[in-house]
Amino acid sequence: MNIHEYQAKQILRKYDVPASKGVVLVNINEFDSKIGELNTNLYVVKAQIHAGGRGKAGGVKLAKTKEEAKEFASKMFGMTLVTHQTGPEGQVVRKVYIEEGSDIAHEFYLSLVLDRATSSVVVMASREGGVDIEEVAENSPEKIIKFAIDPATHLQDFHTRKLGFGLELDSNQQKQMAKFLSNLYKAFIATDASQIEINPLILNTKGDLLALDAKFNLDDNGLFKHAAIAEMRDLDEEDPLEQRAGNFGLSYIKMDGDIGCMVNGAGLAMATMDIIKLNGGEPANFLDVGGGANKEKVCEAFKIILSDSKVKGILVNIFGGIMRCNIIAEGIIAAAKEVGISVPLVVRLEGTNVDQGKQILASSGLNIIAADNLGDAAQKIVKAVYNK
Repeated sequence: MNIHEYQAKQILRKYDVPASKGVVLVNINEFDSKIGELNTNLYVVKAQIHAGGRGKAGGVKLAKTKEEAKEFASKMFGMTLVTHQTGPEGQVVRKVYIEEGSDIAHEFYLSLVLDRATSSVVVMASREGGVDIEEVAENSPEKIIKFAIDPATHLQDFHTRKLGFGLELDSNQQKQMAKFLSNLYKAFIATDASQIEINPLILNTKGDLLALDAKFNLDDNGLFKHAAIAEMRDLDEEDPLEQRAGNFGLSYIKMDGDIGCMVNGAGLAMATMDIIKLNGGEPANFLDVGGGANKEKVCEAFKIILSDSKVKGILVNIFGGIMRCNIIAEGIIAAAKEVGISVPLVVRLEGTNVDQGKQILASSGLNIIAADNLGDAAQKIVKAVYNK
């Protein structure tokens, strides 16, 4: 789960990580009552969406007066912000965050990210922080400091020294960085985060470190332990089809292709998308119905897939382990009749009661293209959709 910048900073302050102060508005009518909470002559007006690159897209403005800040905020509400992370459709701005401006002496980049390959938390940092950090990583990777924290021993003093020296901080700044990183790591572990990104982390003209921006990515599987964080979920920032799928216990992620996929098991779903691309097609979605799929789930899965107007064909790839193939076949037929599938439908079944499942599909009277294996299924759906 992603959260907004203002929410991320609330969490940071809870763990004594210094972050710039601000107020959030849900409409421009709140401006006059909230702006007095800020003690500054310089305001930074920020659009709140779940995507990076806001500054380059016009979603971050510097205002020298309250009147100018109000004007910027008013224009941001309702605008569609298009960044490199939103895609061409962009994201509508429904919240605006106004914070106190800072006198910046230097900008850094700092992030903690879960590395599943090594089962550790990796720290990445650079003296080249700010809006062009992606270019730094691509063109000058040697400027990125990177090290792993062993989950058995957690953060150690030598980690903070490595970071302080790598960022060329003086002795006082290194002490600050040691506390900053220590508290940031505590926040990471305590919230079940998978990533925390501070970009930029600034050193102001007073010599103090401050998180000027913050992004949190939180593990959905851990949200049951964090009721307050779970309440931060902003459904307006999420795809409505993904929300709908979640309500039925389905894992769905919309993609840009035109071949809908319905699979049981995340690994099998990834393999299905890969083989579609290998055969020249483009998957329209990732959809895992789970090991315990029933007729209702299968029917809802079809409805969700077909809600995407780009879908020109559907590939169903089911391995009957926990679920028997005959039950899946009955669910496919029931769903096909209820939904009224008008695009090519290729079905590959394997596992428990596979012959019975194939017989049920064959005798259904529906226009279902049976496949013998995954490779055969991918070739048939690509041919049906693209005439290849």
